[in-house]
Amino acid sequence: MKIVGAAACPIGVAHTYIAAENIEKVCKEHGYECKMETQGAIGMENELEEDIETADW
Repeated sequence: MKIVGAAACPIGVAHTYIAAENIEKVCKEHGYECKMETQGAIGMENELEEDIETADW
């Protein structure tokens, strides 16, 4: 299963990245493919444009 998601925070210093890491960790534990887009103080990383179309959830 392929899961995509976004974690965002207007300040985006730590919580954005902590949330993304934890979601990726849980997906890995369950054998799911996961890609998280982060939107924080340093901008957007790991953009999901093409991944959204191929995701299961």
